[in-house]
Amino acid sequence: MKIGVVGCGCISGIYLVNIGSKFWNIQIAGICGLIRERAEGRSQEFGGLRIYRDMYEIFADPEVDIVLNITRPNDHYGVTKAALLAGKHVYSEKPLATSMEDARELIALAQEKGLTLGGAPDTFMGAGIQTARRLIDEGVIGRPVAATAHFLGHGPETWHPDPEFFYKKGGGPMLDMGPYYITTLVNLLGKADWVTAFGSISFPQRMATCEQHYGELIDVEVDTFTTGAIRFASGAVASFTASFDSYTDFSEYIEIFGEKGSLRVPDPNTFGGPVRLLLPGEGYKEIPLDKGFTGNSRAIGLSDMADGIENGRLHRANSMQQLHVLDIMTAFERSSKANAPIEITSPFERQPAVDPDMICGTY
Repeated sequence: MKIGVVGCGCISGIYLVNIGSKFWNIQIAGICGLIRERAEGRSQEFGGLRIYRDMYEIFADPEVDIVLNITRPNDHYGVTKAALLAGKHVYSEKPLATSMEDARELIALAQEKGLTLGGAPDTFMGAGIQTARRLIDEGVIGRPVAATAHFLGHGPETWHPDPEFFYKKGGGPMLDMGPYYITTLVNLLGKADWVTAFGSISFPQRMATCEQHYGELIDVEVDTFTTGAIRFASGAVASFTASFDSYTDFSEYIEIFGEKGSLRVPDPNTFGGPVRLLLPGEGYKEIPLDKGFTGNSRAIGLSDMADGIENGRLHRANSMQQLHVLDIMTAFERSSKANAPIEITSPFERQPAVDPDMICGTY
């Protein structure tokens, strides 16, 4: 299936690499971006890719089957809606939208038009998290009773070439990095049903120190420190903290606590390991990863979606998963503002575990 790429920012490089080298069932039809120079740079870097004038030219191209929406988070809704209205399937970078209202509208529109919608993250399909899922499903640590996860750092303004959007609506550590952690948790523990949380804007202004915007001040509009708890339908409870306000950089692993032992799940922004198992009376033992994807395999979710379209099955990185993850993430802010627990009402069902021998389109 042919992919029209909207967006030529930082993340576009790995998508273009992987679509061109790892997945034979998808190929690039062409690219476009708001900044023409970036599109030209990507085109040259990848052997002269076609550059569309704008996203509407992509939507009008009958050769394009799927639109890959890798624009900024605030633009996800508008680009995805326009693509769906034009009759294109869409795979979007995370999050699906920045509000539940917009996300539900996109899902309803896709269903109305008989189109497939899905998107990132797809890191949960990597060998690291899939190995952890197998161990949990096999009962190695017994019934999961609790979990803890952290993303701690001091923000992207020191290194990202365009850091301002991280501190505007649709940004913040929760919507930026939360999708990796929450998607992993629901794939390991199942559907969530309640969230209670607190958040704050610790620094009302941030100073960019990246080369491109050195010394510029950024007014902060979203919580930059968020912490709370998620209760799952199974009864397990997970704590999660997401911060752009900590000088400690901690995102190494998620820990799942079970009745019989404990499991350290690798950084959910990676596809590999390590996976470490702790049983009573023993120290942590590294578990060999199952066969699967360990390198940066972004676009595996897109390849899986293309296969789902062709074979009439629901792909793993689907829009209902994205909706459930967004419901949980936005509940952190809603709970903080209301000073009350928030019920998670969106549906969720885990899809089959990844069998690397059966994943379509891989070289």
